[in-house]
Amino acid sequence: MPRRRLPPLSVLFAIGLACLLLVWLALGDIEGFRDTPPERGDTEEPAPTRVEVVERQAEAYAPRLVLQGQLEAHREVELRARQSGRVAALPVTLGERVKEGETLLALAREELPAQLEQAEAELALARGELAGAEELRRRKLISNPDYLRLQSGVSQALAEVATLRRQLDDTRPEAPFDGVLDRLDVEIGNLIQAGEGWGRLVDDSRLTAIAAAPQRDALSLTPGLPAEIQLLDGTRLAGELSHVASRADDSTRSFSVEATLANPEGRRLAGASATLVIRLPERQVHRLSPALLELDGDGQLAVKHLDADDRVQLTAIELIGADTETARVSGLPERIRLITLGGGFVNAGDRVQAVPVESASMQTGTDATEELR
Repeated sequence: MPRRRLPPLSVLFAIGLACLLLVWLALGDIEGFRDTPPERGDTEEPAPTRVEVVERQAEAYAPRLVLQGQLEAHREVELRARQSGRVAALPVTLGERVKEGETLLALAREELPAQLEQAEAELALARGELAGAEELRRRKLISNPDYLRLQSGVSQALAEVATLRRQLDDTRPEAPFDGVLDRLDVEIGNLIQAGEGWGRLVDDSRLTAIAAAPQRDALSLTPGLPAEIQLLDGTRLAGELSHVASRADDSTRSFSVEATLANPEGRRLAGASATLVIRLPERQVHRLSPALLELDGDGQLAVKHLDADDRVQLTAIELIGADTETARVSGLPERIRLITLGGGFVNAGDRVQAVPVESASMQTGTDATEELR
């Protein structure tokens, strides 16, 4: 009987290795499909992101609204003749200051005094006739129409006298208020007609600053707010907001505002350009760097800060004022822990490791930045 040959050793080794591989794959597949989830200790939770924070307290701040405008006189009036006539005298010269009731112009009265004297005589006659008719009326010796006709005569005479007296007064126009004769367009001997302008009276004892406020700022303006007027030469005058328009201008959509100020020295400022600075009501704000402002999901300006559990909060704010170095915002809690570094690597709701500014400042700039990342 022939002897049976055994397989080579390499073949036996390959077969054994294949069996071991099949057993390993079977065990791994069972492990991957086991029913129970892995224990919590099987995976490590990533360490919280480190951010630099600083505590900030809200502070009182009175914002200012700066507008460009111009100054106008408190009052001014165009002087017009109420009576035709020839200029007989100029009691007041151009640029002279006058008091209320002072005569500004003298027109020739011509025949007006004589006409008034005649009208007064006719009035006296009409009253005498009416007085005599009273006795006849009691005795029923005059008809009622005749008596009424005499009464009408007295009324007509009174009207004529009043008209002539007014015409005489109109030949001596008086100042309606204290002011300065800012314009004088007539000379002695000129003939002016009723309704014709001959001068202008300006009351500059007080001035009115007029400007236009944007729509977003007009809602916070109310009469009575303190204002300051800055002139081109650097002079500052104190005033008060006196008027805010109730309707926006159709073309600019801005609201007209006025502020009044005293001008005791009578400086010639009416019509000049000026800067109007209005102090708005005091508000509680936080000061921070403009670089810390960002937009939330609604497109509103917002600021990142931490709550008591070191979770990131993204709070919408209102920008009250800003320059290149500081932004003043409202809408945040009175006291916050503001994220000053690392805010770009965290989102609202994330738990972080807060590093106070004092601790972070002890590290080098590069190392601190790398750790916060």
